[in-house]
Amino acid sequence: MLQQTPVNRVLPVYEQWLARWPRPAALAAEPSGEAVRAWGRLGYPRRALRLHGAAVAITERHGGDVPSDHAQLLALPGIGEYTAAAVASFAYGQRHAVLDTNVRRVFARAVTGVQYPPNATTAAERRLARALLPRDETTAARWAAASMELGALVCTARNEDCGRCPIARECAWRLAGKPAHDGPPRRGQTYAGTDRQVRGRLLAVLREAHGPVAQTALDAVWHEPVQRARALDGLVADGLVEPLEGGLYRLPGS
Repeated sequence: MLQQTPVNRVLPVYEQWLARWPRPAALAAEPSGEAVRAWGRLGYPRRALRLHGAAVAITERHGGDVPSDHAQLLALPGIGEYTAAAVASFAYGQRHAVLDTNVRRVFARAVTGVQYPPNATTAAERRLARALLPRDETTAARWAAASMELGALVCTARNEDCGRCPIARECAWRLAGKPAHDGPPRRGQTYAGTDRQVRGRLLAVLREAHGPVAQTALDAVWHEPVQRARALDGLVADGLVEPLEGGLYRLPGS
């Protein structure tokens, strides 16, 4: 839920999900469309389908308990390198390098001496993260959480607070005079006028409906027919929308 989404937007939805589906089996028992509906306007709604798929797999393969084994976590639908490491570390206290954007920025500044990490995680970053990881499992799990919090709250992307940083005296970037970023341009997040915005509006109509929705109701949400059709086709291809006979659409399985 937190992928490119602020905590203050995520928290109410997260709490609602846990109240409704406290265990994976509870989520797995409902249609995947209900996960999409409950996702609300968080963005990147395919994550809702992946969570539902993971809940089904956890229920079928692991008796409803999230596995602690790293390889079993990776085998779940929608679970990649970062999520598997994060669950194993934060939930089960294991020793894994957890590399999110915040951690990568801390390591880039403190160790490499540059303002920002590359746009995509590199092999060199993974090697560095493994080299820095404490050997003791308990300490390594605390390290993973602490480095993430440091990047989220102190060593932020903008307006970093070096006066509050516990490693400021050892930070290579600060000691070098905080040289400006000279790598590839950092990717910005655009939304207005994009297919993502159109997809969001189409999904909003379907989430709020209590039954199938006619094509005419979906046509009303966006003025440009080619982009609207492309966005709807993409939602269908992604499994987020289910087409029915007679020009009707609904959330999957709802």
